[in-house]
Amino acid sequence: MIRGMTGFGSCPLAAKGVKGMLETRSQNHRYLDIVFYLPSGFSSWEDHIRQVVGREIKRGRVVVSFKIIQKPAEKHYFRKEVMQDYIKQARIIQKEFDIINNLSLSDLVHLPGVVATEERDIPLNALWPVFEKSLKKSLTGLSHMRKREGHSIARDMNNVLKRMSSHAKMIKVRTKKIISEQKKKLNPDEFLSFQKGTDINEEIIRLEHYIAEFRSLLRAPNTVGKKLDFIAQEMQRESNTIGSKMQDKIVSNAVIAIKSKIEKLREQAQNVE
Repeated sequence: MIRGMTGFGSCPLAAKGVKGMLETRSQNHRYLDIVFYLPSGFSSWEDHIRQVVGREIKRGRVVVSFKIIQKPAEKHYFRKEVMQDYIKQARIIQKEFDIINNLSLSDLVHLPGVVATEERDIPLNALWPVFEKSLKKSLTGLSHMRKREGHSIARDMNNVLKRMSSHAKMIKVRTKKIISEQKKKLNPDEFLSFQKGTDINEEIIRLEHYIAEFRSLLRAPNTVGKKLDFIAQEMQRESNTIGSKMQDKIVSNAVIAIKSKIEKLREQAQNVE
């Protein structure tokens, strides 16, 4: 069954002291286009992400977003040389101004520059396997949503195709009636000329074939969006020829109705992977 191109998936990640949220979302696009919103320093993952996404998604604009909520715990340490300088200066002031020195460890800790903080690097190589699993889970959620959209689109398209078939059958019936009436009115030569100029049997056969082919593709498990659009274009071509050959009000109205439905099919084909 066909799949749509609109979807969303998410999956939390927690490993190696890192906590984050991974999100994938997709929308219509003619080809597969992947956009990244990754933290600074994570650009080396982009090619790997493309490979994972490419195995699941064949068409659409896919946004991969990863936000870090918690980084590895920071490392704190005392800068002894700074503490020593504070103590030295405190002793000098004590002697010079005869002040009691009440400088404690608690006081030292709160002085600027005594305690230093070192951020720990995120281990990208070790984190990637966990990220990949989360990415696959997120894409699974996105794909389920695209499949549900595909079911809705296929149902709508099948209804449109059903109405198109009715119009095509009505044209066939109307054409037979017109030919029968003209045969009675015209002499053999005139009728032969009329019949050649208004023969739309070939166009009707092709139109019916394209309708059947379109229905078949709606059940296909692979990517068919571009094929559906191509077939819709061919339907348009045949309906134009039918309208130009058979100058009849009833037929013309049916052709207009068919062309309107073909336009709907083309619009929906833009939503199909």
